[in-house]
Amino acid sequence: MPTAEEDRTSRRLAWCVAHLLRHAPDHVVTDLIGRLDRPTRKYLCRDEWLSASTVTLLLRHGGEADRHFIARNPRVVGRPLPGLPGPARYAAHPGPSPELLGMVGPGPFTTDELIALLRRHGRSPRIPLTLLRMPHPALDTATLLREHARDPLPPTAVEALLLVGGLPPGVCRSLLDAGAQEASGHRWYRPAVRAVRMGLLTFDELVAHVAPAHRTLLLADLSGARGLRWTLPERAGMRTAVVRALRPLRDDPRLWAELLRRAPAFPGTLPVLVARIVRGTLPEAAAAPEVLGLAAVVRSLTPRAAEPPAGGVDRELALASLAVPMESVQEDIRWVRDCLARGLLTGQDVIRHKAPACWALDEDHWLGDVDHPDRHDWTTPVLDAHAEADRLFALALGADPDAWWRVALTLPDFAGTLPHLLLRVTDGGSVSEPI
Repeated sequence: MPTAEEDRTSRRLAWCVAHLLRHAPDHVVTDLIGRLDRPTRKYLCRDEWLSASTVTLLLRHGGEADRHFIARNPRVVGRPLPGLPGPARYAAHPGPSPELLGMVGPGPFTTDELIALLRRHGRSPRIPLTLLRMPHPALDTATLLREHARDPLPPTAVEALLLVGGLPPGVCRSLLDAGAQEASGHRWYRPAVRAVRMGLLTFDELVAHVAPAHRTLLLADLSGARGLRWTLPERAGMRTAVVRALRPLRDDPRLWAELLRRAPAFPGTLPVLVARIVRGTLPEAAAAPEVLGLAAVVRSLTPRAAEPPAGGVDRELALASLAVPMESVQEDIRWVRDCLARGLLTGQDVIRHKAPACWALDEDHWLGDVDHPDRHDWTTPVLDAHAEADRLFALALGADPDAWWRVALTLPDFAGTLPHLLLRVTDGGSVSEPI
């Protein structure tokens, strides 16, 4: 049985790893999870900051113990966690309504008939869910994919198939290709959000398979959407995955302008579009209608030099105070929130200057945990801090699992800032060296 000190060490390492995994690509997440010992892995599954992609990869590659602890994590919300004990998140409809039975008959349906009904009654998810629970043989996935490629199913029908279809992962990924459907269609984003919530796909996999490309870009910001949409942590995770796919464009304004010009008409996925833009192999295409909101999203994702807030001496004092934790966490939070409100600090400043580094990565330590569905009442500082951490990790660690593991082991006891930590881990330099 582990000692109290060993237990505290495992808890703290799991907490730090949970924050790191929010910024790591999928293969790094899987590698780091595999390196954890059993006690640390148990605490990771119970961590309140466990990201959606980490949950999915733990369910996919983990064992029964992982599934047991994740199923009892009260912070893992919005996912029915397939195969786990506990009440189903999305209960089946009590049964087909008499009106629906009068329209479509009692069944059973062939795959072709079921697909035709899903197209006809796809205005809301309830009716497709009811149809899928009426008598029918197992879906012929080859027929389903062929029909979807010929004429994509409505988003509500795709969402219902993801919820109750029990489809193989490859089929789920293929259903996210919407062909030439308009991104302004009725709640087109719901299948993508549902795929993440169901634990079917990670954010990186979503970026790799959603088509056309402009939909992937729009998924980076669903703040104006109604109904089912990203929570703030999910929105940050989706932006991380999209920015990772856009990284080959670097900070070349010509390539970013080409992305905005070509994305509306490109039928493939975003990584393919980016690769062809970088190689310069895209043929001239016919003009496509403007996609509402796309320009604003691309502008928000474009790398640019941030202008430091004005503030003079007050700003210098605020930056210096980040490196000196106050007597209590609550006092620290009040001070940082006040500086953010007065425009003296930004989320990027907190990531770069707050010490220790593990507190900078945890928004609860500088924004507090408020009674809000997304945990935090300020969106911009959280997204800015998350994006800056993504940039620093990508610049220093890339996709090297060994480097990420060294950061994970160093982070719990490191007293300096995140840039100093990355400098020490990657170059073996002193924490006193300038950044």
